Amino acid sequence: MDSTEPVQPSLNSSYLPAALGNHIISDDDEEREDLSPSASLLPKNSPAPLAVRYSPEDSYCLVYIIFFLMGIGSLLPWNFFITAKHYWHFKLSNNSDHSSGEEQSSDLSVSATKYSCSMFVMYVCPNANIRVCLRCSRLSANLRILSSLFVILLVFVLTTVLVKVDVSDCRMGFFASTLASVAVVSGASNIFSGSMFGISGHFPMRISQALISGQAMGGTLSAVASIVDLAAANNVTDSALAYFLTADIFILLCIISYLLLPKFNTSSPLSRHYMLGATHTSPGVMSEGGDAASAVPPLQPILQKTWVLGLSVFYVFFISIMVFPAVSSGIQSVHKDSGNPWTTTYFVPLTSFFLYNAADLCGRLATAWLQVPGPTSRVLPALVLCRSVIVPLLVFCNYQPREHLQTVLFADDVYPVVFNCLLGLSNGYLGTLPMIYGPKVVPRELAEATGVVMSFFLTLGLAAGSAFSVLLVHSI
Repeated sequence: MDSTEPVQPSLNSSYLPAALGNHIISDDDEEREDLSPSASLLPKNSPAPLAVRYSPEDSYCLVYIIFFLMGIGSLLPWNFFITAKHYWHFKLSNNSDHSSGEEQSSDLSVSATKYSCSMFVMYVCPNANIRVCLRCSRLSANLRILSSLFVILLVFVLTTVLVKVDVSDCRMGFFASTLASVAVVSGASNIFSGSMFGISGHFPMRISQALISGQAMGGTLSAVASIVDLAAANNVTDSALAYFLTADIFILLCIISYLLLPKFNTSSPLSRHYMLGATHTSPGVMSEGGDAASAVPPLQPILQKTWVLGLSVFYVFFISIMVFPAVSSGIQSVHKDSGNPWTTTYFVPLTSFFLYNAADLCGRLATAWLQVPGPTSRVLPALVLCRSVIVPLLVFCNYQPREHLQTVLFADDVYPVVFNCLLGLSNGYLGTLPMIYGPKVVPRELAEATGVVMSFFLTLGLAAGSAFSVLLVHSI
């Protein structure tokens, strides 16, 4: 993508490139926009309102709050699954009392491998379904979103019930059921998040930013819940029970909020305005032939405009998931032998999960005020590539156990703190920018489908990063 090429803003876009300055969009500009590569696929005279000309105010920021809450719900299942690392180790170990330190170490290695495999399934399952997700756009948003949330809630309720069930005699059965639960939740979360990204594509960028920031808040809440449960509970099962009950409550809250959204739309000028535009630009009108109602949005014009942004999203999350949580959660305090609970029980939850998610949230929130570099700048993919340096920085911290790379270059507790904060901050900022740019650099008729495509690049990065994290852990 040429950095000097001017960008014509989408009709649904609130982003105006710097090169345009205060230029007011005229009828001539609209005619020139029709000459875009995807113009032949789009209706010539769309009756949808032009969001770039008029944008109602968000009274009391209610639309922002709703999408922020939906963002929490979209990644909450993933965050609660990966943060419960001690619980999975306990459930999958060979001896519940862990009386033998040697056996415990062996068991934890096996459990960690199973844990990594389950995370891999969580990431891989959504990526086989991009065409399915695009075809699902023919269904109503209410059906897609509510059915996904109810499926997620059902699986989490079953997971909560299994916390108090003794599975010592059927560990492999429990492991298989956990993988199945992860796969189901993964598919439902992908449809839910893809649908929400598609809907947010019709709104200004700050609404997309609210959705993405909510995802980071979900991670932060899960990390805080994990720390609180560790401090308050007497054993692993009590901690896990309170932990998963918290997830159940948040998912139920998301369902209630979305059920109230139609009533809220009638009183919100902002929601009414942009959702009216969405009803006039359904994906069905974009087919090259055949029945519009059964059409699948065309990928070629979307990828022509967003492939650099999509690859940027892919690589940001590829690097992040390669080291988080597989490597970062294995970094131990150099003062672990002191017996201080801050260097034993709370070190990993604080330095790996909480600091990363808090920094990730800060990076995503920053995009509400700062959107630099722009969507066509070559600086954006360059910064994304520069994040690769974080991988060796974390590898050479005090990760244990080490079998191949015995050298520890950063033998101080301050290093994982700084590196995890840097990883989270850069993930939040550089991962959010291309996500909110994507639906804004295409015509409004392609905005919803572009949101789904950008979500696909994100989960593809998660899948690749998860696969490489297993290789990276075994090479240390």
